[in-house]
Amino acid sequence: MKLVEPSCSPAASTVFVGRNRRGKWVAREQNGIFGGLFVNRAQALKYALFENGHHAEAIIEVSHEIELDIPAKLQIVDT
Repeated sequence: MKLVEPSCSPAASTVFVGRNRRGKWVAREQNGIFGGLFVNRAQALKYALFENGHHAEAIIEVSHEIELDIPAKLQIVDT
């Protein structure tokens, strides 16, 4: 899979993929709408593709550390 700069398509959410300070893989939508922690790169990319509607052009792999930040206004519901 080749990762490139995001397109101008409004339907595709830009997703950043990289490692956090503990070495876990993070996939996070640019505005914090969705995201997850993963044990490997392949799973992080698979999740990112699924969540953004299979727009590989809107996935950006970062070389610096990223964290999974959940905005305070979002509420986690246990089902």
